[in-house]
Amino acid sequence: MGKHLFIAEKPSVAKEFAKVLGVNGNAGNGYLESKDYVVTWCVGHLVTMSYPDAYDPALKKWSLQTIPFLPEQFLYELIPDVKKQFDIVAGLLNREDVTCIYVCTDSGREGEYIYRLVDQMAHVPASKEKKRVWIDSQTEEEIERGIKEAKNLKEYDNLSDAAYLRAKEDYLMGINFSRVLSLKYGRNVMNFLNNGKWSAISVGRVMTCVLGMVVRREREIRNFVKTPFYRVLGTFSYEGQQFDGEWKAIEGSAYFQSPLLYKENGFKEYKDAIALCESLDFTKEEVEKGTDTNKTKTDTTEPVQDQNQTDVPRMAVIQKVEKKKEKKNPPLLFNLAELQNTCSKLFKISPDETLKIIQELYEKKLVTYPRTDARVLSTAVSKEIHKNITGLRNYPVVKEIAEHILEQKSYQGIAKTRYVNDKQITDHYAIIPTGQGFGAIAGLNLTAQRIYEVIVRRFLCIFYPPAEYLKLAIIAKRKEEAFFANFKVMTAQGYLAIASASFSRTKAADKKDNDTEETQNTDSTVLSVMQNLKKGMEVELSMLSIKEGETSPPKRYNSGSMILAMENAGQLIEDEELRSQIKSNGIGTSATRAEILSKLVKIRYLKLNKKTQIITPELLGEMVYDVVNSSIRSLLNPELTASWELGLTQVADGKITSDEYMEKLNGFITRRVDYVKHTNNQYLLKQMFEQAAVYYKK
Repeated sequence: MGKHLFIAEKPSVAKEFAKVLGVNGNAGNGYLESKDYVVTWCVGHLVTMSYPDAYDPALKKWSLQTIPFLPEQFLYELIPDVKKQFDIVAGLLNREDVTCIYVCTDSGREGEYIYRLVDQMAHVPASKEKKRVWIDSQTEEEIERGIKEAKNLKEYDNLSDAAYLRAKEDYLMGINFSRVLSLKYGRNVMNFLNNGKWSAISVGRVMTCVLGMVVRREREIRNFVKTPFYRVLGTFSYEGQQFDGEWKAIEGSAYFQSPLLYKENGFKEYKDAIALCESLDFTKEEVEKGTDTNKTKTDTTEPVQDQNQTDVPRMAVIQKVEKKKEKKNPPLLFNLAELQNTCSKLFKISPDETLKIIQELYEKKLVTYPRTDARVLSTAVSKEIHKNITGLRNYPVVKEIAEHILEQKSYQGIAKTRYVNDKQITDHYAIIPTGQGFGAIAGLNLTAQRIYEVIVRRFLCIFYPPAEYLKLAIIAKRKEEAFFANFKVMTAQGYLAIASASFSRTKAADKKDNDTEETQNTDSTVLSVMQNLKKGMEVELSMLSIKEGETSPPKRYNSGSMILAMENAGQLIEDEELRSQIKSNGIGTSATRAEILSKLVKIRYLKLNKKTQIITPELLGEMVYDVVNSSIRSLLNPELTASWELGLTQVADGKITSDEYMEKLNGFITRRVDYVKHTNNQYLLKQMFEQAAVYYKK
């Protein structure tokens, strides 16, 4: 009987497989072996695509005459630093006594690509049986299941095709567009920067689109002109309690649809806000002093009342009282992008750092596979989810919470909730705790421990009921002018009782659960009085005040919001049909977004503030933006990037062929390269560079 060979992506993963298979020994040889099994590993990528000069030495020199470069057959080569391990793996794959190969690289497009390249370069006979192990965590049970349910590798051929195409696409766009733009405008960029030596302009399918998003946002902020506006607030008194209402110009108001307004709840000019107050029988002096006519004259803190102030109460009539109960459900589970965004806010760490920590938690069996876009569980996993919860009883931070969920058996109906949806899962379900690996927690750094707790709490929240609120909306009118007041009080904490991390200084119900300024979070005593109000009743309008505000510019991206923007790039597309087609395809993938952002910072196109995680352009990045914008503008737009990503998904799903995809890709590259060759934007670009440089002078 022949041996079974298991090949993992990393040594650490291979050791977990070896443990499950009972394979011991010295890993120093690059593999482990027993009577029945051999376990080996890659060290990430062992094979890469060859540069153009491997096709023809003449292509080493960049020239407009040799592009577009579109080979019919692509060449690959070994990565020198890891050639030794490749030779070991290739030898094992071709051993005569190895009759079945289990592919255990990461379960996704990139993991598939890593193995297929090795298989291709090692010339593994097609006659050998090859199976694909697809797992969501590195627990013993999941590895055992993955081996038992391993499918024929051929079932993943479409995924492999998509992986090859993604690499070819990035390779061809990078080489052709970087070369043609560098040859045409590289000297102009360097001369402007007084760099002295020629340098390449680096562009790519995904990275240039991200650069475009950041530069456009920065220019929106620069060009933003603040607009002041003035809101009128009324203070109402009823049975010894006070509440505030905001004036709005609804139908019937003297200011309905007036050009004097900034939106429906504010004026462009202060004098017009004063005019409204005067029409409601308040003097300008009363408004500016903020005089409350409801206060007694024996109150020594009361400002001296103006001689024009009336002693006659100014009453308002209640037009509407609406009571309703509101529920706030626990948020969906974490995918990688959402977790990177959360960690950027909580810990001020970059997406790249977050991914490294989550990968470590995954390899230590604490959480499930990190490179996922899904925020829900699969039906199959939901049926066994009590095992994860049971395991969390061994995690002291949430021991009592886990026990409570198990006692209440609240996990039993989870499959019928929004947290389980097979249609929203592609390769992997959401990131959740495995309920195992607790021995490794003490060895984690503090940030990793805290991130683990954040993941655990997000997971446990879905087994708790929603938070419940009582909301009260009141409309009061004086003359024909309406004031709106909204109140809310929490009546049941629900999941918010467990949502706050143990290290958090604030409550879970703080920032995210506060409504806008219009909603007054209040206590039950005040609310109980307000609930007695009925339509037609009178309340005293005891004070009017004017609150000045101003419009705000768009916010800069931080590292977390940038990752989310990349994930949701389809939302930026105006064309409704195209947007609906690619709503599940963002810019890049969960596995590559952090790396792309890091590269843009490294090549000094973008700047990342490590303390705040705010992202801004560098001057070089703005200049490259202008070069691309005047030459290959579509590279800057999410439509292009997300459309290509959609194409890769269609290949993976078997809806289009690799040949169809490559035909479109080659045509696009040829047209854009030819356009740049015959366009001269040097003078125009110099003007653009000068405009941008103003913002970078020290």
